[in-house]
Amino acid sequence: MAEVTWRRSAEMGQRIARIFHLGVKELRSLRADPVLLFLVLYTFTIAVYTVANGMKFDVENAAVAVVDEDRSTLSRRLRDALLPPYFKPADLIDARDIDPAFDAGRYVFVISIPPRFERDLLSGWQPSVQIDVDATAMALAGNGAAYLQSIILQEVSADVPARLRSADAVSMVVRARFNPNLESAWFTPVMQVINNITMLSVILAGAALIREREHGTIEHLLVMPVTPLEIMLAKIWANGLVIVVAAILSLLLVVERLLAVPIAGSLWLFVGGAVLYQFSVTALGILIATVSGSMAQFGLLAMPVLIVLNLLSGATTPMESMPEWLQWLMQATPAPHFVAFSQAVLYRGAGVAIVWPELVALAVIGALYLGAAAIRFRAAVLSYR
Repeated sequence: MAEVTWRRSAEMGQRIARIFHLGVKELRSLRADPVLLFLVLYTFTIAVYTVANGMKFDVENAAVAVVDEDRSTLSRRLRDALLPPYFKPADLIDARDIDPAFDAGRYVFVISIPPRFERDLLSGWQPSVQIDVDATAMALAGNGAAYLQSIILQEVSADVPARLRSADAVSMVVRARFNPNLESAWFTPVMQVINNITMLSVILAGAALIREREHGTIEHLLVMPVTPLEIMLAKIWANGLVIVVAAILSLLLVVERLLAVPIAGSLWLFVGGAVLYQFSVTALGILIATVSGSMAQFGLLAMPVLIVLNLLSGATTPMESMPEWLQWLMQATPAPHFVAFSQAVLYRGAGVAIVWPELVALAVIGALYLGAAAIRFRAAVLSYR
């Protein structure tokens, strides 16, 4: 019995050693590929920085015009209240110029102040102010309209005498947690790092298998005393190591230092979740590579998969805004669970007691993906023999 146990332990040690050495060989192959190295470097540095500074949902330098048919002190105050950096200085236009201005794309917002606005307001009436919005840029239109309503209400409230204000009015105070100034630059770079982890995990793992096939080195591996599962696990840990290290350096150097975005939670807990996530998405990359005949086919197959995972994971749009059937369908993929885990840890400083359901989901889905990829990879390897 002891001899059998010792033999099994020795075999397990040999398997681990083979997986380790095959992974080292994979790292050397990656080091010899300057295109993939540049892709990793660019994705976790320049791409994160440019997205954080260019992809903003905040209202900034929005073009606005005012149709002032009242010409009163209050209407001038409303126009003067539209200040940078949210809005450009407001232009004064006529009502007949609204449609041509929108057609030409000169303004995003046009505020129309009706005649006798101040007089009606002081008389106790409730006059209306019209805001025309070019909703081509939906995020800017929605946020900017809310900003304009707040500015107009604030100026009108300051001008209305106390005797005309409602006695039972409720004062609402909003406090934003985790991002007090509601800056999109605190949100986009972290989500970009997460999306890049997904993209590179699929690309590097699948490209590693395609590279073996195109360079003819897959036949060399088949004559060695290694199993298909060992080959696959070696590719997974090697490429996963590169991506996790690059992601951690990106969070520390680009996101936290260069962009000054605070990281609230435990970085080590995030690393643990990222490692679990790696097993599933790298296995997905290998699974796609097994049904691809060339690198071009792999790219065409991987592209729609990556688009779906990135756009419907909750990193770009909230999961709650999607149809219920689509939410349930996306739960079968690891991306929404990793996004929810990362947001809880990196933004809100959550611990294991809060995010353990997401970790369990990542482990289960990763095991299923890994099993499916192993079956398919074994069948593909046996076809070479």
